Amino acid sequence: MRKADVIIVGAGHGGAQAAVALRQLGFEGSILMIGRENEPPYERPPLSKEYMAREKEFERLYIRPAQFWADKNIELMLGEEVTLVDPQARTVALSSGVSLAYGDLIWAGGGDPRRLSCPGADLKGVHGVRTRDDADAIMGELEGVDHVVVVGGGYIGLEAAAVLTKLGKKVTLLEALPRVLARVAGEQLSAFYEAEHRAHGVDLRTECGLTEILGKDGHVAGVKLADGEVIDAQMVIVGIGIIPAVQPLIAAGAQGANGVDVNEFCQTSLPHVYAIGDCAAHSNGFAEGAIIRLESVQNANDQAKIAAQSITGSAQAYAATPWFWSNQYDLKLQTVGLSTGHDATVTRGDPATRSFSVIYTKGGKVIALDCVNSVKDYAQGRKLVEARAEIAAETLANTEVALKDMLPA
Repeated sequence: MRKADVIIVGAGHGGAQAAVALRQLGFEGSILMIGRENEPPYERPPLSKEYMAREKEFERLYIRPAQFWADKNIELMLGEEVTLVDPQARTVALSSGVSLAYGDLIWAGGGDPRRLSCPGADLKGVHGVRTRDDADAIMGELEGVDHVVVVGGGYIGLEAAAVLTKLGKKVTLLEALPRVLARVAGEQLSAFYEAEHRAHGVDLRTECGLTEILGKDGHVAGVKLADGEVIDAQMVIVGIGIIPAVQPLIAAGAQGANGVDVNEFCQTSLPHVYAIGDCAAHSNGFAEGAIIRLESVQNANDQAKIAAQSITGSAQAYAATPWFWSNQYDLKLQTVGLSTGHDATVTRGDPATRSFSVIYTKGGKVIALDCVNSVKDYAQGRKLVEARAEIAAETLANTEVALKDMLPA
């Protein structure tokens, strides 16, 4: 049986960064990265932005040139999936039937798009946006599509709606909750983005339920809403979150309810098994210690470094500041911190100018910022979040005073 000193399951951002970090830390053992797709590690966020908009060629999405992995003696096993983990024997079984032994295992499996459960959800023309194949399938069908229904008003759904509108498609966006971005942002930011999308021609509907996807000859022909309305459409894009891809770990006895639980060193409850990225549930100081999963490139990269440090004997506890971004139309949204649980907001700047920030506070302390076309606020606001700075609302709102000058001495 073949053995690798470190096996990395998942060839996305987290898996790639884990391999890179191990080599940067001087790890000289064998590293094997297993990926479900046939592509070497590439960036996922552009799939629903520049790549789908045909503004960036796929080759520009590679995290490292193909030759890099060979040069660093990092073996890629692509088009394979781990189906079984035996933590006692320290082995994994692959979908091809091959078994491999490991010294340490880093699970960076990410997640799979959550699918609709209504009738018609398996029709041709229904797509998620998670992989290159997903994006290519959408792009390959667009020529014959006039109207697209996007289900889900999170970042993926909104980004897809923006790109499709730019490509000249008629777009209807359906959100079941009372507002878009309801799980990640405050009401003001939701209202701003709803207005922006409507101004660009998107038929954006909130508190809107979907009961059926209608088909013709096996392909999407429309959708039926909870109130009985039928909307003609030739494509449906679903962006309603992910299901963490951790089943083999849970089956092997790893603890976890929403993903797989890890400690501050990204260790699971299984010996010599680490988990990072979208699938790793951890206690986060920016969420007051709550157990959460962070679905972001930043989190995947930061946790990858923590796992690599643990394996190489230079363990450090995870304490990274969360940050996110989203590009829609000519709007660049940058978020730092976690706004969940905020009890007040401060608007800095005028949303009508399309350059402003929403500052979230709890108990008077700054816990997060959403910055729209306001890079300076984002860069300077990070320090306020990290310091849990307690600053008067009128001071935070005063654009004549730089955020960096508000830090306590």
